[in-house]
Amino acid sequence: MTALVEFGRVGFAYPVPHRTARSFAIRDLSFTVAAGEIFGVIGPNASGKTTLIRLLSRVLEPDSGDIRLEGERVRRLTRAAVATRIAVVPQSLPQGFPYTVEELVLMGRFPHAPGRFFESEGDRGIAVEAMTAMDVLELRAEPLDRLSGGERQRALLARALCQRPRLLVLDEPTSHLDLRYQAECVGLLRRLNGSSGLTIILVTHDLNLAGELCHRLLLLADGSAVREGPVESVLDEATLEAVYGCRVVVDKHPASRRPTVQVVWPGA
Repeated sequence: MTALVEFGRVGFAYPVPHRTARSFAIRDLSFTVAAGEIFGVIGPNASGKTTLIRLLSRVLEPDSGDIRLEGERVRRLTRAAVATRIAVVPQSLPQGFPYTVEELVLMGRFPHAPGRFFESEGDRGIAVEAMTAMDVLELRAEPLDRLSGGERQRALLARALCQRPRLLVLDEPTSHLDLRYQAECVGLLRRLNGSSGLTIILVTHDLNLAGELCHRLLLLADGSAVREGPVESVLDEATLEAVYGCRVVVDKHPASRRPTVQVVWPGA
């Protein structure tokens, strides 16, 4: 297994502004992501999922330990260099983001020439390829605030592809989508992983999405790794009940035979 990403005993703590404030820290976090796999990161609120993304993309620097990308220490790379290898797709865009689909997608070329003010013809060609792959080329002139949730998600994915990354990191990609667009998103991610071997880290609260898509999972709680491994070993009833503090039933999806998680509602 060739490791694309390696976290080695990584620690990080946010500064505490005053004594009554709640502190949070990542503690001794170690895991690897293999090239070409879909790796899921799951866990309850305040477990460290967002902090993990920020550390990997070098928005934050670890206090201890080491993060490596293709064998290189991330702390030795410039942020632009990291962004040519890692594309992060956020949950959503800010309200009133005043750009068209094409303008958004072309932003993915910035890390490749951060001192340049204008896109080249080569950049525009790469953007057209990315918009075509995500089926938003016909929407290239549309303002982002006129798009549906699914269209906006495809535009964000096109921007990420325009970066030509080795690793795609998705933060809750289906959280604002209805069932149709959730299914569409799953299909797109499978296609990207299967056709080009793109490595994907999926950060999600949706345990069933993680169970359906991912090859391996990392379960976090309170800034620490609870379990890492194949989907079936992580989506374990006793483990999930201990971490989430509620009763669950883990079954098999009738079609895919992948693990599914159902909450046992109080009083049922």
